[in-house]
Amino acid sequence: MTSEKLRLGVNIDHVATVRNARGGDYPDPVRAALLAVEAGADGITAHLREDRRHIRDTDIAALKRGLSVPLNFEMAATDEMVAIALDTRPHAACLVPEKREERTTEGGLDIVGGREHLAPRIRALAEAGIRVSLFVEPEPAIMDAARALGAPVVELHTGSYCEAALEDDDARTARELARIRRAAEHGDGLGLEIHAGHGLTLGSVGPVAALPQIRELNIGHSLIADAIFVGLDRAVRDMRAAMDRARHP
Repeated sequence: MTSEKLRLGVNIDHVATVRNARGGDYPDPVRAALLAVEAGADGITAHLREDRRHIRDTDIAALKRGLSVPLNFEMAATDEMVAIALDTRPHAACLVPEKREERTTEGGLDIVGGREHLAPRIRALAEAGIRVSLFVEPEPAIMDAARALGAPVVELHTGSYCEAALEDDDARTARELARIRRAAEHGDGLGLEIHAGHGLTLGSVGPVAALPQIRELNIGHSLIADAIFVGLDRAVRDMRAAMDRARHP
């Protein structure tokens, strides 16, 4: 069990979504990243999708040049993305599932069925000094599989929990939170560093942030959505405060 400060990684993908809706260069994801850092973000996450629907290659390069905090490069486990990561050398690479037709990442990576595909890519990234994390479902057996693959970090998919919380389904919310807790405890016991993310909002972040095994939360959509109404600085500060209250009530 860890008692370290819970880190906040801010995902700036949807700043790029707004930019790309009209073309051009505004709003600038790098500017958003720097504002988030000033407001208390401990790192920045950006997902370079194969179809480039939001973040562009030039954004990744600019983020690497301009950030003073770790860059977490979300990516599909493809040869193209591994090559970009090896060229960019971000602090971390989080391997995620990716389908062209999905609106956002749906569910965790299949690290059991995809072992032969994933293992050499994880090894190549690790040998380059890039910390590899796997975006996975919160199940103890999947923690075992991640450990066997040699990835030092897992990011637990919190989407099902957040959906239940949004629907005010208390019984399902409790079940999904228990899943996250069991996986976090099991993974931590194996020596994995435990992160979590997907769909977290100010209203749902507290119970997940309170789990002592979790070291980092990666949050994007709700922060960018809240920023429309209160500004990005306030949105990040409010999330940071909610996480801190949950961790140290």
